[in-house]
This record gives sequence, C-alpha cells and structure tokens, in this order.
Amino acid sequence: MEAFDAYRSVAAPSEGLFKDNGSRFIALAYPVETEAQVKEIVASLRKEYHDARHHCYAYRLGYKGDVFRASDDGEPSGSAGRPILGQIDSLGLSDVLVVVVRYFGGIKLGIPGLIRAYKTSTADALSAATVIEKIAGKNFRLSFDYLSTNAVMKVLKEMDLSPTGQDFGESCALEVRVRLSAVEIFREKLQNHANLEEI
Repeated sequence: MEAFDAYRSVAAPSEGLFKDNGSRFIALAYPVETEAQVKEIVASLRKEYHDARHHCYAYRLGYKGDVFRASDDGEPSGSAGRPILGQIDSLGLSDVLVVVVRYFGGIKLGIPGLIRAYKTSTADALSAATVIEKIAGKNFRLSFDYLSTNAVMKVLKEMDLSPTGQDFGESCALEVRVRLSAVEIFREKLQNHANLEEI
C-alpha cells in the first residue's frame, strides 16, 4: 500500500526550450513549497527577462496538490497556463512551479501553436529535472521532564525519528518532524510522557 503522505516533486531547478517561427519559449522549473516563494521567483524572472513578451506560469503545491494556479500573462485564455499545469499534472508532481518566458518572433502561432509551445517547453524542462519522493509531515515541539527522557527517546528511536532541535534546561524540549501517516501513532505513544505542540 502506498502511503498517502508520499508525493513526487523535483529536486532542483531545471530548464527547457522550444522554438517556433522565431518565437523562443524558455521554460524554468523550480521546487517550491509556498505561494510566497512562487511570487518571489516570478517577480525575479520578470526582472531578469524584462525584455520578454510574456511570463506565463503554473504551479501546484502541497502533498495533496490542492493549491494550484495557472497564469496566461496576456496570452489568449487557456493557451499557456493550462498546458503548463497539464504537464506538471501528467507527471503527478506537486511543490513545483514552471515559468515559461516567451520571446515573440514576429509571427503569430495561433492558439494550437501556443498550446503546443507551452506544453513542449514545459515537458522539456520537467524531463531535465530530477524527480524525488517527498514525504509530507508535521513539526512538533515536545516538552517533558527529565524523568520522562528515556521513555521519549525510546519512542523516537522506535519510530526512527531524529530531533531537529533540542533544549535541556529547567525542563526538556525537543523538536521533531513526523510523517503524516505516523502522526496518530506518535501522539498515542507519547501521550503519557510529553506535551506535544504543533509548530
């Protein structure tokens, strides 16, 4: 059975290119996790490729892929953003942004030509990307007293979890990331030993 919290994304930025009748379509794919990152990247590409006619993009975010958007940026409706998103979806990816920068070559391509260009350049960028499996999870802060240290550490070891931060002062605190499919078990095992706070 495939765990519901595993999903596919890209490891690093990649690039693709498609040319048609003098127009150049430069596709740039990025791993992203938030809409704020998307805005930042799109804004920086608009600056970098300020002389380009269009900066069309699409993204899908989250392990369920339920946050998404497609932008035609002035191209005819449905001719750019949707074909880009279609390529992201056909590979089953999430936490991905693809921006296609278009330099106009002087000859109109028509809607079928545009769809092909945005689709093909995006496919080229994504085929150059390294696809990775990501695991959705939640971050917790655990607070407990010294007497519970062994019990807490035992649970972490059993569940193969490594603390990302720890603080042993007056009392003890640990930060740990738990994959979604294990959150309920994690809560159950620690209910008598530590206070859990989602962070």
